[in-house]
Amino acid sequence: MSDESALLAEIELLKAKFSDTRALYREVCALLFFRHGITPTGNKLYQYVRRGSMSVPTEELAKFWDDLRHKARVDIEHPDLPAEVKAIAAEAIAALWCQATAAARGELAAARLELQADAEAARSAQLAAEQAANQVSAAADQLRAELAKRDEAFRAAQAELEAERRAHAGTQARGQELQTQLEQARTQQQRQQEAFSADLVRARADIGAAQERAAAAERRALMEIEQERQARGRADKTAEGLRDKLADAESRERRQSLEHAEAVTRLQMELNAKTAALRGAHENKGGLLREIDTLRQQLVAAQQASARYEAEAQTLQVLVQRLTPPPAPAPRGGRSKKAGADGS
Repeated sequence: MSDESALLAEIELLKAKFSDTRALYREVCALLFFRHGITPTGNKLYQYVRRGSMSVPTEELAKFWDDLRHKARVDIEHPDLPAEVKAIAAEAIAALWCQATAAARGELAAARLELQADAEAARSAQLAAEQAANQVSAAADQLRAELAKRDEAFRAAQAELEAERRAHAGTQARGQELQTQLEQARTQQQRQQEAFSADLVRARADIGAAQERAAAAERRALMEIEQERQARGRADKTAEGLRDKLADAESRERRQSLEHAEAVTRLQMELNAKTAALRGAHENKGGLLREIDTLRQQLVAAQQASARYEAEAQTLQVLVQRLTPPPAPAPRGGRSKKAGADGS
């Protein structure tokens, strides 16, 4: 084992043995000076021990030299030593003491300067740390304020989202209700359309029957007029006028029937268009239903007009039958006069 390793091992033993820092520094000074012949200094002591501040090894080193000088002076003043030896030893110890004291003072001054520099650095570091702490505190306060604002904004956004959800739920409910109403309206409209179609078919059938009856009445009247031409001598003029009226009425009836058929077709087309518009636009549902009711009323009016035309045809048929003379000559003349009177 080398001297350095042995020295470090002995110092470690001293560290384990002495818990007091100053006592440990004094023992290390004695170890270096007496056992290993090394002149102790403050830096060496601190490098070996590494405890306390830099001023502790310097102070303990000064105490060590004071103790050593005191002990050396006692030994030198021993009466058994010659005077020359006492003088040489005293001079040697005094020189060594002066050197050690100067070195200790220099190391103490350096240690003080170093300590002052460390203190200044520590104060600067503390000031910078305080400034950084203030900045961090200000940043933390600002961050807390921003977090509070964000929390408020988040809560407001949550409230708005909840309101939107409720509004959306209400909208969905209203949409479902409107869908149900639309389905009911479609069903009702389908039923009304079917009833309208049935009424239209019946109206067309009634118009066709009226036209057939009118045509049959016309044919029958013409045949009867042709057969009774000789017997209706004086009533020819009146019958001719009635036939003209009948022809005009029939023409008007056909024209009105055509107009009625066109109106019914137009109403059917409008109803179909309104039905398609009802399916495409829910908001116009009420207006379309009112228009359908209007169309239905117009259809009823058309049916009433058809019935009126049929009644006029029946009335004309009754007039023709009245104008038709009976088989007997004598009553035929009287009937012709009566017919002429009715025609006039």
